[in-house]
Amino acid sequence: MPTLVPAVLRNEPRFRRLFTGQLLSVLGDRVTMLVLPFAVLSVGGGSVGVVVVSVAQFLPFVLLALPAGVLADRLDRRRIMVASDAVRFAVQLVAGVLLLTGHAGVPLLVVLAVVFGAADAFFQPAITGLVPSTVSPADLQPANALRGLTHSFGSIAGPAIGGVLIALVGPGGSFLFDAVTFAVSAVTLLLLRVPRAAAVPAHERPHFLADLAAGAASVRSRPWILAFLAAGSAYTVLVLPAIFVLGPVLSGERFGGATGWAVITAAFGVGSLAGDLLLLRWRPRFALRVSAIALIGASCQGLVIGSGLGTAPVAALEVLAGVCVTVYFSLWETSLQEHVPDAELSRVASYDYLTSTGAIPLGSVAAGALTAVLGAGSAILLLGAAGLVAAFAVVAVPAVRRLPRGRGGAAEALGPEPPPGVPA
Repeated sequence: MPTLVPAVLRNEPRFRRLFTGQLLSVLGDRVTMLVLPFAVLSVGGGSVGVVVVSVAQFLPFVLLALPAGVLADRLDRRRIMVASDAVRFAVQLVAGVLLLTGHAGVPLLVVLAVVFGAADAFFQPAITGLVPSTVSPADLQPANALRGLTHSFGSIAGPAIGGVLIALVGPGGSFLFDAVTFAVSAVTLLLLRVPRAAAVPAHERPHFLADLAAGAASVRSRPWILAFLAAGSAYTVLVLPAIFVLGPVLSGERFGGATGWAVITAAFGVGSLAGDLLLLRWRPRFALRVSAIALIGASCQGLVIGSGLGTAPVAALEVLAGVCVTVYFSLWETSLQEHVPDAELSRVASYDYLTSTGAIPLGSVAAGALTAVLGAGSAILLLGAAGLVAAFAVVAVPAVRRLPRGRGGAAEALGPEPPPGVPA
């Protein structure tokens, strides 16, 4: 293979197969994110319908994220992911056909969104637990960086492809495109072979509720996880609405409308790609400390967008924010995988998805309520300032600053050895 291909893809055939399927699947998801509002509008849903369908897709995380983590630790994670892909393939196929034939309506799209979100809730904890079994310990960080690259690439290419698909085949055809990506992902997973732990006989397994409680105990026993779960919640509720809800509202008066906002969004995507490429080679000794510092930079986005600066300086700062966001998420996930035992990993990761993805509707509601009282300009500054305070609070946690690398991460990391006696 060419030397430009990252070493983790050359050396890790299992991960190469997983990466290939997920690259296309994430791209399909990003296309659907753009297309979904137009699909709802095309069936007469209006702005209220768009909100209802969008929220319906996230709500299953609140109910299913923790049980999904338990199942991913008890069962074959790969099979769970295949089942999730199969369900999401069916949902997007049905949605596409209904839209193309003129039989779709808002109630049907809401039901399909709920089913899609439920399947997605089972996929995410499973893939976090599966990745370490597809690479050697030393390749875990670059593997997560490449997973981040799929999201960064999808964020840039997805809207462009989605716009072309809407013009050529409409929302229905775009949903069918996403269905095909899930089919490809399922096939790559079926071809994937990963080592499995010895199966525990059913009569010897702890009760489901006992496993659920053990997952909670695993989280509580690690202060650095608790700190980052709080940080993830704050970022989702306080910072993300500034980007996805209030930013577009302000774009008309401050950034020249949709064109200026597209430039800012693209700049963030470029920064994200740069951060992913950086993490392919740079392995900080204290990954979680660097992740927490990067969260400070990521949390500045609300203040940057609401600062009153023009499109060009905001776009330049968003490049830096993109780097910070990628470093924050990739090193956080790597730290989980390096330090949490495999048998508990999906359960612990499920708390991350619950407090991040599951909190997205809450953030949107908070942004809307503050905007109604204070106006968009003041609301974005208030939310941004609160998010920044939360990020600084995480860096102040000793367990976050002192956590060293684990599971082979320290073997390749640069910098001084961690001080003796630092807890892992």
